[in-house]
Amino acid sequence: MKRLLASAAAVAVAVSAGAFAVGQANAQEKLVIAVVPKNLNNPFFDQAKFGCEKAVEEIGADKVECFFTGPGEHGGGDEQVQIVADLITKGVDGIAVAASNAAALASVLPQAKEKGIPVITWDSDLLPANHDLRVAYIGTYNYDIGTNLAKLAMEIKPNGGTICIQSGGAAAANHNERMQGIRDTLSGTKSAEAPGDRLTGQNGWTEVDGCPLYTNDDFPLSVQQLEDILAKYSDLDAFIPTGGFPQFVPDAYRQAVTKYKDKIASGELALVVADTLPVQIELMKEGLSAGQVGQRPFEMGNKVIHAIFDMKGGAAAPADPTYTGLDVCTPKNVDTCIGG
Repeated sequence: MKRLLASAAAVAVAVSAGAFAVGQANAQEKLVIAVVPKNLNNPFFDQAKFGCEKAVEEIGADKVECFFTGPGEHGGGDEQVQIVADLITKGVDGIAVAASNAAALASVLPQAKEKGIPVITWDSDLLPANHDLRVAYIGTYNYDIGTNLAKLAMEIKPNGGTICIQSGGAAAANHNERMQGIRDTLSGTKSAEAPGDRLTGQNGWTEVDGCPLYTNDDFPLSVQQLEDILAKYSDLDAFIPTGGFPQFVPDAYRQAVTKYKDKIASGELALVVADTLPVQIELMKEGLSAGQVGQRPFEMGNKVIHAIFDMKGGAAAPADPTYTGLDVCTPKNVDTCIGG
């Protein structure tokens, strides 16, 4: 089977035009496993790509191929759903997908089940009612990201205060779970379901009008949202993004946040952010955040390839869920904290 092209443009052409063909797998054929992030313009997902490429190296490039494909830009998930539907039609040997819109993605996955194509979710899972459409989830326990972000904020602001949460897409299950973790931890009360109950004074915490903010993974927009909300609420006590959105455009983030550096240093503003990519750790070292709670995307990309390859060889499915852990980084442990 010829090598699949990995660029975003080539991927779009390959999937939509049927530029590759996949037959029934046997011992002599190379397995093609599609790894589908929410989008391709996100440094977080670049780390997952490196992980799946490492898995190919570990297994053998003559035995397996990581076909890393997804929407080129941010969005609500429609393009991702179409890409997954096309992959199912072409008959790849397995699919690992980070669900952008969990409900929409579930609408096409019964076709994969009918064709015997194993599906694993990573980074962002399907809704609980649709878990039977995938073999397992490999990734972060997303609720815990929110819990740890909230704990950092509470250390800085033990008496509570005003807060704005910045999220990804309103339909993104992983970000809703993180928001629930933030709200539950700050309020001290477990809510019934994600994204949790709005903070209206519980334990001294109140969400300001206009929040949560939804970025839809539009990173320049996320910086503008951050800038606007800090300008509107000059006495805001906490700003918590559930993903690294504004920090993924570091120069713009620096320009927006540098004016608040003294507030961050003094604890007047609890600016704590999800993810711990190297560029984000550098921003924290510069005093432009008070803490980072990171995932392990490299490990996610690596594990999904190994899991599907092993299953195709007759091994048991991975544990569901398989959690890949977290790293909590602060200015105090920044030199030893593992970011990735």
